[in-house]
Amino acid sequence: MFQTCCSVGCGVCGLVVALVPAFNEERLVASVLVRLRECVDRVIVCDDGSVDLTGEIAEAMGATVVRHDRNMGYGAALRSLFRAAVEMGADVAVTIDSDGQHDPAELTRLVDMLRENELDIVIGSRFLEGDSGVPGWRKAGIGIINALSVNGSGVTDSQSGFRAYGRRALEMLNITEDGMGASTEILLRAGEAGRRIGEAYAP
Repeated sequence: MFQTCCSVGCGVCGLVVALVPAFNEERLVASVLVRLRECVDRVIVCDDGSVDLTGEIAEAMGATVVRHDRNMGYGAALRSLFRAAVEMGADVAVTIDSDGQHDPAELTRLVDMLRENELDIVIGSRFLEGDSGVPGWRKAGIGIINALSVNGSGVTDSQSGFRAYGRRALEMLNITEDGMGASTEILLRAGEAGRRIGEAYAP
């Protein structure tokens, strides 16, 4: 059973769920889940066709595991995770990578911003403050995608996979992209549906 100890997983403001897409991450997934379980009510892992023990480790640690028979891609994993979160009755869901690149402690900032500002999606941005450590060539590419995908909304990190979603966003997300293009598709669909998008600094 996942414990809760912070303002995010207080239980008063509804069910907060972490969504973790994972593919062959048996070395790192346990450490991510150990930290996540102290900040959310439930964790759902999508084992996207792993050929190692990713799914078994996640299950042994108390996560709900959704399994794909074969590797289907990041977007397909998100699709399965969003569906599972809605079925679970999640009020807020936070997507976070399974390789440890995001600090689970930072998700409190995303969820608090979502709630306090009545937003539908909050992106954990690497670029709102200071030096992100991202190479210049990659920053330039992300900048181009930002401009194309969010229609001048001011989003600085459209490719970040560290995001908080409110219930209204979860219920409308029916993404079709199976690969990494899902990150952009989500923002496009949310914008078209009039959902409110914001960002919080998450290095």
